[in-house]
Amino acid sequence: MSILESMHTALTGLTTNKLRVALTMLGIIIGVAAVVTLMSVGQGVQSAITNQIQGIGSNLVFIRADRPEGSTAPAYVTTADAEALADPFNAPSLVAVAPVVQGTLPVAYQDTSVDVTIAGTNSQYARVRSLNLAMGSFLTEADLEDQARVAVLGWQVYTDLSTDGEYPVGQTVTIDGHPFEVVGVLKEQGGLGADDDTVFMPLTTAQMRFFPSRTLSGEWPVAVIYASVADTAQVDAATQQITDTLRERHGLSADDQNDFQIISQQAILDVAGQITGVLTLFLGAIAGISLLVGGIGIMNIMLVSVTERTREVGIRKAVGATRRDILLQFLLEAIVISFLGGVLGILLGAVGANLISNLSSELTTRVTLQVVALAAGVSSAIGLVFGVYPAMRAARLHPIDALRYE
Repeated sequence: MSILESMHTALTGLTTNKLRVALTMLGIIIGVAAVVTLMSVGQGVQSAITNQIQGIGSNLVFIRADRPEGSTAPAYVTTADAEALADPFNAPSLVAVAPVVQGTLPVAYQDTSVDVTIAGTNSQYARVRSLNLAMGSFLTEADLEDQARVAVLGWQVYTDLSTDGEYPVGQTVTIDGHPFEVVGVLKEQGGLGADDDTVFMPLTTAQMRFFPSRTLSGEWPVAVIYASVADTAQVDAATQQITDTLRERHGLSADDQNDFQIISQQAILDVAGQITGVLTLFLGAIAGISLLVGGIGIMNIMLVSVTERTREVGIRKAVGATRRDILLQFLLEAIVISFLGGVLGILLGAVGANLISNLSSELTTRVTLQVVALAAGVSSAIGLVFGVYPAMRAARLHPIDALRYE
């Protein structure tokens, strides 16, 4: 008997018990839909986290002070360190460097006052962090040289201070009692590491007026130095250049540990990718349990079907059907049930993933081709695996015993 004839016989057998077949497929449908939905949610979470990390800057590198274990001496990164890294001779892989000092201070406009993060930085910060302006302009080198009392407002600060939506550029706000002219407002960022609730001022102004502390050698310490690498391929080279420059500046010998820490954006992305990847697999494994239950349901129904159709098997063997023909018929029935259930489950899972995406403004689920292929492959494999035993049991029936079965 050919494959086509076996398929026709299998489909005929299935259509005679439509309700039972539908109930059997229900377990596969639910299982596949759960796999597609949950794995799509996992893919969406991974994409959202990646986009947020990428949104904090382009090929970003963070440099912070990090006191070595067992050391009693304080560790600093300074404005002078940032200036050294901005020199193309020392770090040619870097295209922009922005040191930052920061703290929390009250900012007031008219009768409204809010406590926000005050960040002193240079003109390169907007480039390093890929910031866009909604109004006005960002800080300039002239502002740093003049220690100008100018400020750039994050979007949340602007909305908190200006409830009537008036144009803020040129207006005066007070920062810890000192008047500052607003020269710009940043576009709303949202997400991880956003600067929406931050007010920016020239680094020199912040150091002279609000953060006057110095190191023992008289240098200006900063909280962090942000640096932008020319492209992703040069991140490792940039890290080595930063390390060499700072170790030389800090007078570290070959045996001394670094008193600073370098964290690349790519390293953060890699860690986040590993975490979200494990999360996606975990969600898929949970959904896979329902697929297993669906497979057991297929095996149970097929065993019942073999028992009910024992006489049919005996007649088919009596007229010449081989063990292979009987095995193939029942195996195809199980595969068809699981495959059709898989297709319907994929459609239902896609609808569920789209519904979750519509209900959440921050999460966009992703039904990828890999997820669909995985769900279809697993559902078909379940039909094959759980259909083997009932099919083999049917194939082993002796024709005389089968014909005598009542």
